[in-house]
Amino acid sequence: MSASTWVSTSLPYLTPRGQGQGDAWAEEAAAQGRRGTQRIVHAGEVPAPADVAELLGITEGEPVVVRRRLILLDDQPNELTDTYYPTAIARGTRLAHAAKIPGGAVTLLAELGYVGVLVSEDVTAGIPDEEESEALRTAAGEPVLRIARLTRDRDDRPIQVDRMVMPALRQRLRYQIRIG
Repeated sequence: MSASTWVSTSLPYLTPRGQGQGDAWAEEAAAQGRRGTQRIVHAGEVPAPADVAELLGITEGEPVVVRRRLILLDDQPNELTDTYYPTAIARGTRLAHAAKIPGGAVTLLAELGYVGVLVSEDVTAGIPDEEESEALRTAAGEPVLRIARLTRDRDDRPIQVDRMVMPALRQRLRYQIRIG
């Protein structure tokens, strides 16, 4: 798959889903005649890594809830995504368990009273570590894109941090910005 055949935007992943709607990834892939699935490889509390702690405004090592997922396109690895939540929001909820969440995590957050209104994304490129390269099935030296996304609610509180890694040669990201 070349960059020209797959275009992804962030907005569907930031918007709560309507009643009975599936997850945004499956819907986006289906709209392009593809099959999008995901495998939750871990969910639960972990110590906050330094970069995540900084974005969430907490101390490094403080407990956070993480959902680690392998995102698949037509049953092939397409992305690694770790999503972190403050324990005050996620502890004891479905976010802390490995089962799929109907409508996705953003929908559950909205049901819990946490709606994202401001999102910041930092995109960098680099060479994957050995574990990432193996999981994504990249060739030796093939670069990856790394996206760090911070979502804040209407009170400017951080409610979610996403760290995504994806093969650069298989992606094209689209950002649309409306001013005024």
